Amino acid sequence: MSEPAASSELKRALHSSPESSVQHEPPQAAPMPKSYLVLSIFSCFCPAYPINIVAFVFSIMALNSYSRGDIEGSRRLGRNALWVAVASIMIGLLIIGIYCVVHFTTHAL
Repeated sequence: MSEPAASSELKRALHSSPESSVQHEPPQAAPMPKSYLVLSIFSCFCPAYPINIVAFVFSIMALNSYSRGDIEGSRRLGRNALWVAVASIMIGLLIIGIYCVVHFTTHAL
């Protein structure tokens, strides 16, 4: 009858096995999706105030969502921030254009 291997010999044998010598790489963190924070801050200078604040809120929510680990939610909120910021800039430019047309046509001498 053979004696069972001592626990230290068993640990040493498992430690030196080829399966334990494989280097396991940590999982790569997903790259941060764009939150378009700078664009939404730039859109806050346009005169479409309720809309550009919504774009800013979406971009902040995208950053918070990424920090909680929700990559897909961060991507979705960033895309919403982009579209709302672009709409805000376009509406702001339209308001500025209408104001200039009205100002220069009614105050002409």
